[in-house]
Amino acid sequence: MNAISNTAAVALPIPYAPDQRGVVTPAVQARKTATRRRLALGRAIPFGALLGPALLLVIWSIGSIAGLIDPRTLPAPWSVVGTAIDLLAEGKLQVHLMTSAWRAVQGLAFGVLIGTTLALISGLSRLGEAIVDGPIQIKRAIPTLALIPLLMLWFGIGEGMKVTTIALAVLIPIYIQTHSSLRSIDSRYVELAQTLRMGYGEFIREVILPGALPGFFLGLRLAVTYAWLSLVVVEQVNATSGIGYMIDLARNYGQTDIVIVGLVVYALLGLGCDGIVRLFQERSLSWRRTLAD
Repeated sequence: MNAISNTAAVALPIPYAPDQRGVVTPAVQARKTATRRRLALGRAIPFGALLGPALLLVIWSIGSIAGLIDPRTLPAPWSVVGTAIDLLAEGKLQVHLMTSAWRAVQGLAFGVLIGTTLALISGLSRLGEAIVDGPIQIKRAIPTLALIPLLMLWFGIGEGMKVTTIALAVLIPIYIQTHSSLRSIDSRYVELAQTLRMGYGEFIREVILPGALPGFFLGLRLAVTYAWLSLVVVEQVNATSGIGYMIDLARNYGQTDIVIVGLVVYALLGLGCDGIVRLFQERSLSWRRTLAD
């Protein structure tokens, strides 16, 4: 123990050496804090996520005012806002929005449940991995949208096909990220659990599941995006309601402003859902210290 202490004392860099009483001086502490801040990302920018969209909106507005953008190709922002107000006043936008949201929620719920279950089976068992991982990788190689013709033959062209398509798109990122996190847990935690004589259930609850949460939340953020992307397509397949149906109908009549309204709604829904997931992620992983902190 003395030899280790002497070696550590010799190896300690001189600028950070404590004084004779073993206390780090304020100057040294300030220097260490400044170094840490310089290497980190710095303070978060207030409302930084809105800067990019605001810049796009400014460029769009300037181009419309200057006549650089043909209104038949891309209507001005105020025209799109006026169209959205008219759709809200008529009640059409609310009906389509509720239909799309319900489809997305169903597909997301089924996909997350199935993907997480398969990831746990495959990630915690060699036999489970041998059975589950191969079919999942095959599905991963096949675009979900390419399965729509087959799903139409199996489930028809109703709600079942649409929800199943969304669920299939969702379960892949959930499975991949959660499975990867399960298999990437440091083996030293396993040794520590054995030293503490943890039971298998306690080991899963206290070590495995918390260690897999970062990957699960990353997969969930991707899953939310895939859910809305799939929804755009399936709502244009023999649908009679939904934002995608509204966009497709407006395309047939050349109503570019309604198409833009639908796309903006999709974007707001996607960003809103991603923000909710990130909020849960920050709350659930508050014990972690990362570069962004």
